[in-house]
Amino acid sequence: MNLIEQAKDLGFLAVGFSRPHTPLFYEPFRAWIAAGKHGDMSWMANHQELRENPAGLHKGCRTIISLAFPYSPEKPLTSDGFSVSRYADPRETDYHDRLRKKGKILAGVIGQEYPGTRSRVCVDSAPLLERSFACGSGIGFIGKNNMLIIPGHGSYLFLMEILTTALICFPDVESVKSLCGECTRCLDACPTGALEAPYRVNASKCLSYLTIEKKDGIHRETGRKMGRCFFGCDICQEACPHNRGKESAVVTLPAKDAILNMQAEDFDEAFGKTALARAGLEKIKGNIAALMGNQTNHAKLATDPHRQTQTRTEKI
Repeated sequence: MNLIEQAKDLGFLAVGFSRPHTPLFYEPFRAWIAAGKHGDMSWMANHQELRENPAGLHKGCRTIISLAFPYSPEKPLTSDGFSVSRYADPRETDYHDRLRKKGKILAGVIGQEYPGTRSRVCVDSAPLLERSFACGSGIGFIGKNNMLIIPGHGSYLFLMEILTTALICFPDVESVKSLCGECTRCLDACPTGALEAPYRVNASKCLSYLTIEKKDGIHRETGRKMGRCFFGCDICQEACPHNRGKESAVVTLPAKDAILNMQAEDFDEAFGKTALARAGLEKIKGNIAALMGNQTNHAKLATDPHRQTQTRTEKI
């Protein structure tokens, strides 16, 4: 199929197809929401009828296409050894924009192959259980850390969906069975206990949520568990055997103090089009202050060299 060839040419790892039915793991998702495990991310509780019946997201939808796109396994570092999550590579524009452009190209291919059809590209932009559909389409399996894992590649990847009115024929596939076995390395490695059990994550404890999505500052005790990462967290993925051999790092960020001394316009110029913009400068400064052991006064931390040295010695 030309669509699959084009997707591979655009850099996608895998392509899978599903019908717009109730997704796998929908009931566990509902129970997760009911238990309040989604933290302050209230939007995740909205539009439950669409999550159950995704056909309502795109009138006349007959096929859901799941696509996996890799991100660099290199961990971005500051020049003095602090880090951000791999997916937030500051060398790249935000993945929403990059993948949406690629998705529009593929939507055009679908329109050529199936004249008169309409397609909608979704990159975290719709109430869709994307990992469930990716798993059900045979792309990969859900690990005990709730990440989608592609055998032979691992979990360093983005997901995108195309909802289309085209009735694309595809062979029946079985969802990929979990290859986690008895392994619990991801659960054992989680520094905050956010992975409360296999396949059960409490987002309100997750460092990715706390350093990006949660508007409040980081508690000092949590800051001590952040290591040297001030945006997101890759710890459960780094522990996963399916990502073995992908622990490299590269300096792509300015020094910690340079970030703490940034003004808003400097941050926008440097990172305004990257994934780091989601948290914003003040949130990132607060995250750095928290992991340095000072939750309340990052401005003083940035300008008082004696305070910086003392804090790093005592708290890290």
